[in-house]
Parts: sequence; structure tokens; C-alpha cells
Amino acid sequence: MHPSAPTLALVESPVQLLNVLEWAHARRGDGGPLLTAVPRQPGPAGDRSRPGPGEAAGELRIVVVPPTDPMSRGQLRRVAGLARGEGHTVHWQEARGGSGSPAGALAALAPAVRRAERIVIGDPFSRFLQLLLVPARPRELVVVDDGTATMEFVAQLGRGERLRRWHRTGGGAASRARELAYAPVSAAARRRLTPRDGHDVELFTSMPLPPPPGARLRVNDFAWTRARFGPPRLTKGTDLVGTSLVETGVVDPFRYLDAVRALAREHGVTRYFAHRRESPEKLRALSEATGLEIVRPDLPLELIARRGPIGRTIVSFPSTVVHTLPYALTGTGVTVAVCGIDPAWLTATASPRARGFLAGVTDTARDVRRLPLGAAPAAG
Repeated sequence: MHPSAPTLALVESPVQLLNVLEWAHARRGDGGPLLTAVPRQPGPAGDRSRPGPGEAAGELRIVVVPPTDPMSRGQLRRVAGLARGEGHTVHWQEARGGSGSPAGALAALAPAVRRAERIVIGDPFSRFLQLLLVPARPRELVVVDDGTATMEFVAQLGRGERLRRWHRTGGGAASRARELAYAPVSAAARRRLTPRDGHDVELFTSMPLPPPPGARLRVNDFAWTRARFGPPRLTKGTDLVGTSLVETGVVDPFRYLDAVRALAREHGVTRYFAHRRESPEKLRALSEATGLEIVRPDLPLELIARRGPIGRTIVSFPSTVVHTLPYALTGTGVTVAVCGIDPAWLTATASPRARGFLAGVTDTARDVRRLPLGAAPAAG
């Protein structure tokens, strides 16, 4: 790679940003180049606090395109602070609601995307990022984990399918028309994500996956997190990790509440770590029904757990953390346990892929204790 070629990371969630930091740490440990400083570009008049997406003040330029929900935005700002502490340049680009629009953000970021010779992305399913990839001509494209969705991405890419989130259903006629109109963009993004001569693709993941044909695989073992934080102080209780499967329409909310109640009773759970997408109404109902302390983390759970205090046992439904926490908590004595999703908990509108995908998340987790489905019975 040419020494002056910029490396540009595009992230939309706290987990993606954390995994970019992990990737940069692993790349630096391998002696690989990241970014050599390039001349600063003029920004808006009077703006001296935040460099723009075309500027570079360090080894890695990270563009954060935040969602609208407050919990995600708060976590992103805190992880962005950690990234700046590592010497990386971070630019905050609004694209959804408020002061930002997708069209304005695309226009603002397009020049930096076109110049980048290495692009790091966290969510290949994101339509916004797919649109950004249309003008991109990187020599190397790196995909870091956006959670267990990476598993579906690799499977779809290997089968030559269009990229579609596993929990999405077919939708109505209007949805199908939108999909048809968007098809050229999706196809262009899939080409960018496919290795070929002069275009390398790397997958940086904690998921137990084979690399797509022709791509490199680098294991994310959370070495940066372990080097910076912990080991944590352990509490005597058990912690339960929440999931957004209700919010995405996959799991029935009443079945979910019953499952949480059963797990709390049978495993001595005292705290419930909420997923950043869980609704306040759902969390209030869980607290009233179970008496659990609801914790809304201000950082991704891997960092929260590593800093502590954390329970000696962490119970989770099928989710990203059953793959990432065993890495982050290596050598701490913490047991990670996973409770599978009973098919009876699924909603009538859940994607046909939901059952197999969730079972795969559970079955492929390493260094975890598997709880029987009876440990969290469905409602009668």
C-alpha cells in the first residue's frame, strides 16, 4: 500500500467503533501500516474543535454516522473519546434527523471515500454505507463485526445473494418496489465486498467463521480491551444480558418477560444489562415483574464487563456477547452462559430464517455454558 494512502473507517454503532479500535490495535501489533498524515483540508470557518472527514491528524480517520436513539449516541461519544485518546481522528457526521440528512452526509463524505485506499466498515447491510461505497475505489476493504450479523453477511456473500438482514421479512408490494429500485446499489456494494485482483478484502471478527472465498480472516480476540481495562472485580451475583429481539419483531414480548423471570429465579440474577435498543416501556415492565436492577450501560458491554464490577456468571440469550465476552474476559474466572430461544417464543411475523440463525449463534459459541431451554420456560 502506498505510504500516503489514507485509511478511513465508517461506523454507525458503539460496537462497530470498538471493533475498529481492536482492528487498529491488531494491525499495529502486526507492524502493518494504517495512515500516514496528509495535509489538512480547510473546514468550516471558525471550526477548530473537530477535523472534517477529509482531514487526518493521526494514523486512522474514523467517521461516526450516529443513529437517532440517545443511548447509542451516548455510547458512541464515549467510545469516540477512547479513540481520540489512542491518537485517532474522529469526525461526527449527522445523517439522520435533526441537523443531518442522508443526502447531505453522502455529499460531505464522498470526497474522503473516493480518496481512501483502505476503507473499514462495520455494517455491510447498512444502506447508507452501501451508498457510500458506490464511488469508492479502495485497494483494501476491511469488515469489522457489527455483532452476529457478520455470520449472515458471510453466508450471503458466499452464496452470491443480495445482502439482507436476517430478521427482515419480505414485506408488501411497496417494500418490494423499493428493493427493486435499490438493487443496483446493493449489487455495487456486493462487488466492493468481493475480493478480486487489485482489491483485497479482510474480515476482522470474533465470530467462528471461515473467510469469504479469497478474503483474509483476522481474529478479533479483544486484545486492546484486555490491555486497557481490568481485570474486573467480581460480584457474587449473576448478571443477565438483555436483547433487542423483541424490538426487531422476532420474539414475543410476553414470552420474553416470562423467560427473563424464570432465568432470574433459577440462576440468582440480580442485574439486567439492557441492550441499547430496548424500549423504556419494556424495561420498566421487566423491572416491575422481576425486581431486577436495570442497568443501561454507557459503553459496549465488553468494556463494561472488563472494567467491572461484573457477576461471576453472565447469562445471555443468543447474541453477539456470547462470542465476544469469552475473549474479553479470558483469565478472569467469569462464566458466560447462553440460553437458547425456544421456537415457541417466536412471533408469527418472525423471519423464516430466525430459528436457524439464532440456533447457529448458540451452537457455535466457544467457551460458554449452554443452558437447557427448560431453564427459561415459555409462557403457558
